[in-house]
Amino acid sequence: MKQEARTAKEPPTTLWDRTRQLASREILETALRLFTEQGYDETPISQIAREAGVSQRTLFRYFAAKEDLLGGDQHRFGQVLADTVGEQPAEADVWEVLRAGLAAVLALHEGRDQALERFRLLHNTASLRAGHLEKRLRFQEELLPLVEARMDSAAGGVRARARAVLATAFACLDAASMTWVENGGEGDIIDLYDECLAAARG
Repeated sequence: MKQEARTAKEPPTTLWDRTRQLASREILETALRLFTEQGYDETPISQIAREAGVSQRTLFRYFAAKEDLLGGDQHRFGQVLADTVGEQPAEADVWEVLRAGLAAVLALHEGRDQALERFRLLHNTASLRAGHLEKRLRFQEELLPLVEARMDSAAGGVRARARAVLATAFACLDAASMTWVENGGEGDIIDLYDECLAAARG
């Protein structure tokens, strides 16, 4: 787990940008601490805002919904995933392409401890699991044309096969992250993903 490196192509941030980033990080860290101590459903937005030193109105300018305080910027995750998949070499195997995309998203987590707490809350909170499933299905539909384009159309049934590949990859990611949480964060999720995928593919 590591924070995404800033590339030379990115423009320097302004003071306003840095201020927003610091405020956003403070809110996220406060929310994660309270969720871990009290439980996700038991922690009200008002308490998170108060302890982060902002108003609820300000908090909602940064995060549209309570679940965003756990999962971070889901739009960014989806964009990094799609961009990474789309940038892979044309000759790359579809499984390799998806692995690269998932690894890029996992690398967005700022640290192992935070990632562990987020995944623990995600897998142990029913309301969060429901939202996670909805996002996962949306990501799969967004990736569908990219995966279809890499599959042999001569065999027929490309869309069904592409959906099966995507569903398998995301299910293996879930299995890997659940195992990682059970193991107390030992090892790397992407290595566990490889093991799960190998088992699924026989």
